[in-house]
Amino acid sequence: MNKQFDVIVIGGGPGGYIAAIRAAQLGFNVACIDEWKNAKGGPALGGTCTNTGCIPSKALLQSSEYYEHAGKHFSAHGIEVKGLSLDVAKMLGRKDTVVKQNNDGIVYLFKKNKVTFFHGRGSFVAVKDGGYDIQVAGAAEETISGKHVIVATGSSARALPGAPFDEENILSNDGALRMGAVPQKLGLIGSGVIGLEMGSVWRRLGAEVTILEGLPAFLGAVDQQIAKEAYKAFVKQGLKIELGVKVGEITFGKKGVSVAYADAKGQAQTLSVDKLIVSIGRVANTIGLAPEAVGLKLDERGAVVVDDECKTNLPNVWAVGDVVRGPMLAHKAEEEGVAVAERIAGQHGHVDFNTIPWVIYTNPEIAWVGQTEEQLKAAGRAYRAGTFPFMANGRARALGDTTGMVKMLADAGTDEILGVHIVGPFASELIAECVVAMAFRASAEDIARICHAHPSLSEATKEAALAVDKRTLNF
Repeated sequence: MNKQFDVIVIGGGPGGYIAAIRAAQLGFNVACIDEWKNAKGGPALGGTCTNTGCIPSKALLQSSEYYEHAGKHFSAHGIEVKGLSLDVAKMLGRKDTVVKQNNDGIVYLFKKNKVTFFHGRGSFVAVKDGGYDIQVAGAAEETISGKHVIVATGSSARALPGAPFDEENILSNDGALRMGAVPQKLGLIGSGVIGLEMGSVWRRLGAEVTILEGLPAFLGAVDQQIAKEAYKAFVKQGLKIELGVKVGEITFGKKGVSVAYADAKGQAQTLSVDKLIVSIGRVANTIGLAPEAVGLKLDERGAVVVDDECKTNLPNVWAVGDVVRGPMLAHKAEEEGVAVAERIAGQHGHVDFNTIPWVIYTNPEIAWVGQTEEQLKAAGRAYRAGTFPFMANGRARALGDTTGMVKMLADAGTDEILGVHIVGPFASELIAECVVAMAFRASAEDIARICHAHPSLSEATKEAALAVDKRTLNF
C-alpha cells in the first residue's frame, strides 16, 4: 500500500517548503517532494531562490560591493588598500557555502516540523479514493498518496528563440552566478531585476557591461521618477544601457558571442561580448508534472490555472508561487503557501497583492510597494506626492551614500498611503515600514507623526510623509 499523507507538496522552493511547514504546524501529516540536487547529488531544498536566484545573487552582490568599496571608496575614509586582488574561485566558494547553509536550514526545519521529505521529481499518476497518487521519480522510485496536493514547482528562465542556454556562452541566471572568471566584455538582454543585479555584480568586478532592453522606458514597472534616478546612477557607474532595441540573430564561437540588433532609431548594430546573459523573464515550470493524468488545467502560458484562493479546477488540488498568476517573487510564494495551508485547515488565509513589496538589489537599491504615480494618473485618482532626497539625510551622508530618494503617494482626500517608492541605500529594509503602514491603511500623516530614530535612513521615510503635506523639516 502507498504511503498516505494528508497533504503532499510538489516543490521545495519558498512556496512549497513554507506550505509544508505551515501545514505540519496545523496538525497535518505532510510530505514534500523536491528534485534539486547539490554538487554531490544530495538534496538542495529551497528551489530557484536558494540555489540559483535570490540567495546566491545577494552573496555575490555583497562580495562585489566590498571589492568596489576597497578599490574605489575606502580612501575617502582614510583607509588605504595596497595590492588589492580578486579571487573569483574563493568568492564563488563563499556563495556556495551561503547556499548550502540555507539548503541545510530547510532540511532541519522539515525534521523539526515532522515533514516527510522525498528527493525526486513529483508527478500526478491518478485520482484515487478521493485523493491523488503522486509518483516520486528519484534514486528509488515510489508512489505516495495524499488527500490534498499543493503544486509549487516554480519557474524557469525564458530563453530567446533560436538562442538556447548552454550556460557557457549564453547564460541564464544559473550560469551568470557560476562564471569562473570576470569577462572583459559582458552583454545582457533585458534590464529587469536579474539583468541589473547580475550586470552590477560583474561590472563591479571589472567587466565592461552593456544591457540591451527592448522596451523604450527603463524599468517600466517602476515609478518613473524613481526609475530615472536609478538610470542616472547606473550610467554614472559605468553600465551601458540601450533602450528600445530589437534583438536579431545571436551567434557564438571561439571569440565570444555576437548579437545583431536594431537600436532605438532602427539602425543596425552589433554587440560583441565574451559572455551573454539573457534575462527576459521566466516561465511556469510544469515539465514532468503530468497534469494531463488527472485533468489539471493549465493556461496558454503553461501556468496552473487558479482562483483567488489558489484553488485549481480539481478538488483539493492547490497551486502557489511562480507556477500560477501574479508576481514571481519568493515572498509572494511564501505568503500563498501559508494561506493555502490555512485554508486546508478551514481557516481564512489571505494574501494582499497590493502590499507585496518589490526589491531590486542593485546599488542604489530600488524598492517599492503599492501604486506608482503613472498608475494613479491612469486611474484618474486624485493624489498628493512627497519626496525627500538622501543627500539631505545625516545617516546617508555618514555612510557616504546619498544617491536617491523616498517618494510617498497618498490619496488627496483621505491621505491614505497609496504607494511608496525608494531608490537609495538599504531601500530593501526601509520598504518594510511602508508595507506595514499600507497593510493597516495608514495615512501619510501617521508616518509623519511617528518618532524615527536619529540619525537613521528611516528618517527619509518620515520626511517624505511630511513632504506630502509640504512641510519637510530638513530639506
